[in-house]
Amino acid sequence: MKTCDSGRRSAIVSALTFLIASGVTNALAVDVTEKVILTVSGNVGKPTDGEKRTFTMRQLEQLPQVTFTTSTPWYPKPVTMTGPLLRSVLEAAGAKGTKLTAVALDNYKVEIPFEDAAAQQVIVARLMDGKAMAIRNRGPLFIIYPFDSSKELQAEKYYFRSAWQLNQLVVQ
Repeated sequence: MKTCDSGRRSAIVSALTFLIASGVTNALAVDVTEKVILTVSGNVGKPTDGEKRTFTMRQLEQLPQVTFTTSTPWYPKPVTMTGPLLRSVLEAAGAKGTKLTAVALDNYKVEIPFEDAAAQQVIVARLMDGKAMAIRNRGPLFIIYPFDSSKELQAEKYYFRSAWQLNQLVVQ
């Protein structure tokens, strides 16, 4: 299999992101709501694809949704984020463990204690200010804490546990 260089890959991703964000999905002949957008692997009790549980955007939309507005270090003003609770995603996957590794599209990884999903209103945001997030705007999925809900969450350790461009969760 021939691989593309990083510049070419970046141009392809940018073009596809633009088309998807612009709503020009017919040109791609792909229903983006039916494409696997999140994979949960590791200690998963309800797999859908071998030993993994996969989710399309449509499946994530069907889980109960939570919306909150919060200040973040990444945006100049508070943003309103909407998506399923992280715990709902983990429950749908039958996930059990002590820690999660969130993996982004660019292979950035961050560890999140499994207990954060139960103790906090952490969401897998799919909308920011009521709109789908393009890859260039930290989308399509973003694990985010409701930072403004308590002083405790306004700390670097929670900011570092947020993960944008999320595409994988590994449960350990």
